Amino acid sequence: MPTIEQIRAARALLDWSQSDLADKAGLSQTGIARIENGTNQPNSSTLEKIKTAFDDNGIEFIGNKGLQKRTNEIRTMSGVEGLKSLVNDIYATAQDICKQTGKSEGVVYLYNAKPQNWHKWLGKEWWDMHSERMTALGSDLQRIITGEGDTYLISSSFSQHRAIPAKIFNDQSIYAYGSKLAFVTFGEDVTVNILNNKEFCDGFRVLFNIAWDLVAKPVEY
Repeated sequence: MPTIEQIRAARALLDWSQSDLADKAGLSQTGIARIENGTNQPNSSTLEKIKTAFDDNGIEFIGNKGLQKRTNEIRTMSGVEGLKSLVNDIYATAQDICKQTGKSEGVVYLYNAKPQNWHKWLGKEWWDMHSERMTALGSDLQRIITGEGDTYLISSSFSQHRAIPAKIFNDQSIYAYGSKLAFVTFGEDVTVNILNNKEFCDGFRVLFNIAWDLVAKPVEY
């Protein structure tokens, strides 16, 4: 877990205020201030939230003294926390895009979606929280290609759905958001690999839209 010195240094590297960190970590600015001035000893849960906020923004901690900006283009995560981290990153990216461009349609793309997997791994309560915040950004925020006959459309409040033959589907899903491609594998565990590369992401969107326009069929809700 990061030390107080690492937290301060990581904020400086990202040019974040205490309020910025509090917002990203889901904590209060007062709480961050107390941690940094040593008047409050954070528990492991609080430190994990802080670490995740920095990790989601490319900061790697080295031992209990150093840190650096992540240089690798590919990041791997696993388990429930890994999937939550991905979904949180998707929301944060979509929120930024909506604020910067005013666009709220087709901001996120999801191919090969089996919605049951998200309920299974994230739980209905956590998913409902995510669905509510995404819906607040826009009713057509996300485009999803799923399999024909799948009526388990848990993202319908903020997504457009189209379907292609179910026989070509499996438990490998691909997200495109911002400059990132996320490859999600569902099995005995869930694994997430995120490639931060704008050119690859833009190329995937071209292929997605070809399938969306020429192959996929609208889904009746």
